[in-house]
Amino acid sequence: MQATPKTNGVTIVTTKEERAQFLDFPYHHYRDDQNWVAPLRIEQKKLIDTGRNPFFNDAEIALFLAEEDGRPAGRIAAILDHRYNRFHDSHTGFFGFFESVDSQGTVDLLMRVASDWLKDRGVTRLLGPANPGMMDEIGILVDGFDRRPSILMPYHKPWYDKLLKGAGLEKEIDLFAFEVTENSVQRERMNRAADIVHKRVPGLNVREIRMKSLRKELDIIRHIFNEAWKENWGFIPLTSEELETMASDMKKIVDTRFAHVAEIDGEPVAFSIALPDYNQVFARMNGKLLPLGIFKLLWYRRKINRIRTALMGVLPEYRGRGIDAVLHQKSIENGLRDGFTSSELSWVLENNTEMIRVAEKIGGERSKTYRMYSKAL
Repeated sequence: MQATPKTNGVTIVTTKEERAQFLDFPYHHYRDDQNWVAPLRIEQKKLIDTGRNPFFNDAEIALFLAEEDGRPAGRIAAILDHRYNRFHDSHTGFFGFFESVDSQGTVDLLMRVASDWLKDRGVTRLLGPANPGMMDEIGILVDGFDRRPSILMPYHKPWYDKLLKGAGLEKEIDLFAFEVTENSVQRERMNRAADIVHKRVPGLNVREIRMKSLRKELDIIRHIFNEAWKENWGFIPLTSEELETMASDMKKIVDTRFAHVAEIDGEPVAFSIALPDYNQVFARMNGKLLPLGIFKLLWYRRKINRIRTALMGVLPEYRGRGIDAVLHQKSIENGLRDGFTSSELSWVLENNTEMIRVAEKIGGERSKTYRMYSKAL
């Protein structure tokens, strides 16, 4: 009896079972990769839930699964962010949640179906990856495969850059991660520079974020972020609902030793939020919070010794005064005092020369590069 030939192709996700396969793919794809950190499954599920993620109040998504020789081979999402297009007066569509085996044919198929879905909706340019929006994990790792990613940063297979370029995409922009360790930090120089800034700006005060007044603090952070980033690549204004959702997730892991607001004469002018690197804990949990993951979380979080500066902004009229360096200095000094041995600054746009200079001056060394890709449709 002749066996039924196995087919290759891509399926749009429509059923609960297919959705589960879409979410499960990375956990099998990276199971033998010691540097991949399994994200919490419950959080990944929420990211693509159009009813729970406020991003989808003004966005659409379609999920696709690839099969090769009868086995799962890859996945992709096509994402239409209406708010991005209104803000930039563009017809841009995004791809996201991209994963694939080392097969050009599979990647070509994934990109084709995602592009066709977007073109049917008037899109003329493809950009990505964004998972699902620009305030979530973005980019493809193109160097730094020898170490684990920090919290809320992606990790990928080393062949992705080759396959995406083979599918006709081009580099849009690179995003850098800088690592500062207790051995590399220019502590004396950093502290001396902070003293100079305080003398030049006598009304400057750096305080911890007040968790008991979180609503007010969120308004401050949102205002500074939107003003500070509005001229940068890829920016769209952060809404209060998005920030509240982010804060709801992050307040479980925010440590006020590493979350600060800078004020001049009592007026907020900058902020910085660094997070303890919970990926050091998640690496032990295989994406599961239950039944025993919660105990691992509570036990191993005491052993975290890294932080990651995830959000920072300085009002445009106060740039160039060294306030960003003072914010970095505050978190790094607090960390060194309490047993944290390294800090990651990520991500930094490759054309953000001012922030790159600050990172290098305090002893930061470029540790990873993430790449965004684009293509005319």
